[in-house]
Amino acid sequence: MKKLTPPEIIKIGQELYDSMDNCLLCPMDCAVNRHMGELGNCFTGAQPFVASWDLHFGEEPPLSGGGGSGTIFMAHCNLFCKYCQNYRFSQLDEGYEISIDKLAEAMLELQELEAENINLVTPSHQVAVILLALGKAMEMGLNLPIVYNCSGFEKPEIIRKLAGIIDIYLVDMRYNNNEVAKKYSGCDNYVEQNRASVKEMFQQVGNLEVDNRGIAKSGVIVRHLVLPDDISGSEGIFRFLADEVSPEIFVSLMSQYHPAYKACNDPTLNRRITRDEFAKAKEAFFRAGLENGFIQEI
Repeated sequence: MKKLTPPEIIKIGQELYDSMDNCLLCPMDCAVNRHMGELGNCFTGAQPFVASWDLHFGEEPPLSGGGGSGTIFMAHCNLFCKYCQNYRFSQLDEGYEISIDKLAEAMLELQELEAENINLVTPSHQVAVILLALGKAMEMGLNLPIVYNCSGFEKPEIIRKLAGIIDIYLVDMRYNNNEVAKKYSGCDNYVEQNRASVKEMFQQVGNLEVDNRGIAKSGVIVRHLVLPDDISGSEGIFRFLADEVSPEIFVSLMSQYHPAYKACNDPTLNRRITRDEFAKAKEAFFRAGLENGFIQEI
């Protein structure tokens, strides 16, 4: 797919930024005027709100590489996951507002630190300001792959606007059931929005491609965190990926779940997963016909 130029990226960013006077950037469809200080479910105004940026070495190997992933943690979130590991800045307002120019400078700073990529964590509700900053940074020499690292609660029509901009989608598939998604993450229609967005992502950038050092250049990696009692619905997600996206797609199967935030008081979520639970998820992965990915053993 043809890469967009910095002016083209800025134009799309400006269109999305202007639309925040009736914000429909994510499936929450809050329709608030963020330019006038109204706050929707993400509690984020019209300027970038960040937690931190630095080199991160804990991502999947093709992303972290030897130099580290240039990770920018965007604060706040459009979900309310009871078990969020980053709850301090996703839910509890830890972070600070910066200018769009400063966000562009952060991207360039990470490039100067020899990051392998620019990894935008929790970008969905701040996609407009991210694009404005990204276009500015590219005008000033940014040339790293761009990673869109999201929860998967996306609007496919917004993802379509990112064609030719995003190189790598690192996308969660958290649930196979909307009632479960509502109970544990506070959102409606997660499954439909998630699946349609993953399809769009794969159509744009295809399967994971790496350079001669094994560092990701483009493509999709789906993250699936196994939750207690299989409330994540692993088998249904894997069958969807194999049957409706590609049996070749790369999946990061994650066993790292541990109780955090409100999960500590939830009778289902207040424990780590068992070895047997993870083994069953792994069996479902292969039974669906998937082969590629990263099995992060318990």
